Amino acid sequence: MRRSILLAAALSTTLALTACSGGGSGDDETTSGSGDSTGSTGALTVWVDETRQAAVTDAAKAFEAENGTKVEVVLKNFDDIRADFLAQVPTGKGPDITVGAHDWLGEFTTNGVVAPLELGDKASEFEKVSIEAFTQDGQVYGLPYAIENIALIRNTALAPAAPATWDEAIAAGQAAGTKFPILVQSDGAKGDPYTHYPFQTSFGAPVFSQNADGSYTSELAMGGPEGQAFATWLGAQGAAGNLSQDTTYDIAVEAFKNGESPFIVGGPWMIESFEGLDLSIDPVPSAGGQPAQPFVGVQGFYLSNQSKNALVANDFLVNFLSTEEAQTALYKAGNRSPALTVSADKAAAEDPIIAGFRAVGADAVPMPSIPEMASVWSFWGVTEAAIVGGADPIPTWDKMIADIQAAIGS
Repeated sequence: MRRSILLAAALSTTLALTACSGGGSGDDETTSGSGDSTGSTGALTVWVDETRQAAVTDAAKAFEAENGTKVEVVLKNFDDIRADFLAQVPTGKGPDITVGAHDWLGEFTTNGVVAPLELGDKASEFEKVSIEAFTQDGQVYGLPYAIENIALIRNTALAPAAPATWDEAIAAGQAAGTKFPILVQSDGAKGDPYTHYPFQTSFGAPVFSQNADGSYTSELAMGGPEGQAFATWLGAQGAAGNLSQDTTYDIAVEAFKNGESPFIVGGPWMIESFEGLDLSIDPVPSAGGQPAQPFVGVQGFYLSNQSKNALVANDFLVNFLSTEEAQTALYKAGNRSPALTVSADKAAAEDPIIAGFRAVGADAVPMPSIPEMASVWSFWGVTEAAIVGGADPIPTWDKMIADIQAAIGS
């Protein structure tokens, strides 16, 4: 999976339009039941993708054995879940529970298709950032199970020590004598603000302001001198050849795999491509003097606000899908750090790669799930790519800020 969280966010506008155009046909489903239980009683329906199917089915069997409540586990294509849920829930159809990403939350709450969960003391048993990701207006709307984020992946044979700053990384890369001092992917004229975000935060220019509970306000925060400083840095690194909009994901992964750089900024989805290399997972080096905080993506389960069995569904989520057994099974299926702390502790103790990404993720920030984020993506990446490619940094960045503010009506 390549940046699945980012891709889902970038498609939010398209999916919203799809959802408004009509319900899903259900042709892509394989199910042990009809997949339409919100209008019935005495049973639950859960939408899952193929990766999570076995783990959720095991939890469902345990729930049925203890409570006598039938749980129908419906297999869905993950790429279809968001639009189908938005389309079917308002009509009284769809599941009681669906798997999904935290950055769907803003669209789900705006459309009124999800209900808050009652986690009680259970919330304290999860990694803090995972609960923050599903929090809006002081309420938690999802039961998290997995966390993913990018970090600095280091080939220890080429760089024995982790760089603390961007300049140190460039110097170490040059000392290694490799083709690329560091690899930071982009996507041509579209750019890649997800991968570049930790460098932006190191200049004190987060995309939106955050509340004390970690949730986001609609106040754009990446303008002003801090944003301009980041833009100036982008231009300088593009001119120096350290960043290039032509360094695509495939090019970056292939180059790192072949020993052409000691560093690549990327996520756990890359690791299987680097078999045979001795790797370390380190914090992204700061370019602007402040901590470089990447985005965190969190996967979890949502409760439909049209469920006729909401209390039973809440019980299933809180007492059966949040157990160490269930969370560990979900981790082993998806190979992402568990959201439940006890499971994350054990996973990290067994796998230094998981431990490294988890440590970086602990200081990261949730990707904004507020509806305003949809207006950011369309301007953000193309602006960064233009600046790396030689556009005048400050006026180009300032125009982007003005365009985003106009789009979100602020």
